[in-house]
This record gives sequence, C-alpha cells and structure tokens, in this order.
Amino acid sequence: MKIARVDGEYVVRIPADVVEALGLKEDDDVAVTPKPWTGAAKTLEEREAALACLRSLRGMVPADFKFDREEANAR
Repeated sequence: MKIARVDGEYVVRIPADVVEALGLKEDDDVAVTPKPWTGAAKTLEEREAALACLRSLRGMVPADFKFDREEANAR
C-alpha cells in the first residue's frame, strides 16, 4: 500500500483486490491500528517460544515448495 498526500491530508491507497476482498466501497470509513513491534527475541525463553511457534507450522506448506525471492518481488 502507498501513502499519498492529497489536499493537505494523508491518504492510504489500497489495491483494488484488497478492497474487493474486504467488501469496501468508496466513502467507507476504515480504522488503521498500529501493531506494536516487539523486535527480535531477547531472551533464550523468547527464542525458544518463537522457534516452537515456527515448528508448529510444519506441514502447512507442500514439501516441494520453493520460495523464489525474485518472483515474490516482481512488479
């Protein structure tokens, strides 16, 4: 998403597919709530908890899946 300045106000430009998926229409009011960034794990316990969370996601992606950074960033 992009932020633009229009008539002294900031406007968030939302892609059409996201608007459609959310069922939004022109002049709808939406709320944007910042999510606090917690940063990287600072303690061994936080690191272990983060790794356990990642391990719980095993099997959610096909075994032959390959992430292609170039394809993901293509515009």
